[in-house]
Amino acid sequence: MQHGITSEDIYNFDETGFAMGLVATAKVVTRAEMTGKPFLVQPGNREWATSIECINSTGWALPPCIIFKGTVHIKGWYQDKALPKDWRIEVSDNGWTTDQIGTRWLQNTFIPATNGHMTGKYRLLILDGHGSHLTPQVDEMYIQHDIIPICMPAHSSHLLQPLDVGCFAPLKWAYGCLVENKARQNFNHIDKLDFLEAYPQARSEVFKPETIKNSFAASGLVPFDPERVLEKLNIQLKTPTPPGSRSTDSAPKTPHNLRKSRHLQSKSF
Repeated sequence: MQHGITSEDIYNFDETGFAMGLVATAKVVTRAEMTGKPFLVQPGNREWATSIECINSTGWALPPCIIFKGTVHIKGWYQDKALPKDWRIEVSDNGWTTDQIGTRWLQNTFIPATNGHMTGKYRLLILDGHGSHLTPQVDEMYIQHDIIPICMPAHSSHLLQPLDVGCFAPLKWAYGCLVENKARQNFNHIDKLDFLEAYPQARSEVFKPETIKNSFAASGLVPFDPERVLEKLNIQLKTPTPPGSRSTDSAPKTPHNLRKSRHLQSKSF
């Protein structure tokens, strides 16, 4: 590859979100004379947790960064035995990533975790065009640490981003199964501690070497194979119809009377 980048130096990172709060998705309100679709009332007390994930094309994943809604860190989060020691937790006003969190993730997670795995001078980081990925501070860190960011075109991550192609959907499914199991045990609310207990288990079921490698392959990245993506697009190539001849005398004409017949005969001699 260009810049001497090998598959060992290719990474993809993105965020994915999880809803916490009441386990039930909706309450159904109905009445005896109702004939149409029941009216749904969504329960309140919902919170959002975000996980920043990053994977390498050779089949391993960096420690994630969990973002909770809040203003301070809670000591109990770090006392949970289910939480791996190398995981990072951040807080924001709504549980989403921010420019500052994106910068700290790059500085405190990505760079230290990948320094020992470099086989060449550069690291290739595949990402979407979210604003927190492309701030001036982040751009400066890319330059200082020889990181080459590749931003995917808008609305293409479901085809081009390995995390979206092969990891996030089974991750959501695995986490959902764990939440359903809690519901069967009469748990009706998922809080931050419950999330920190369930998410590591769901993640370990999905972020396996074979799954990660298959995700990069399905994206056409490693090994490089654009046809893996192009064959998923609904594109039909049409052969253009050649334009008709502009000469009025090239096509044979059938005379409709004796006078026209004699006229055509005189032109052929």
